[in-house]
Amino acid sequence: MAKTVPETTTENLAETENYLVWQADEPDGEITYHIELNNVTLHFFKEEWDEFRELVHSL
Repeated sequence: MAKTVPETTTENLAETENYLVWQADEPDGEITYHIELNNVTLHFFKEEWDEFRELVHSL
């Protein structure tokens, strides 16, 4: 019997014409955050995301 691999679920958090921020709930329980800036994507774990948000809010 084949094992079922849990799927990653995603949710768009914010989107403009050129940029996208989305969240992924990984099968291992980790939540990751992703920022797509044209052809560059930044990937963050929860702790990194929290620190990045603090940085942006301090601007």
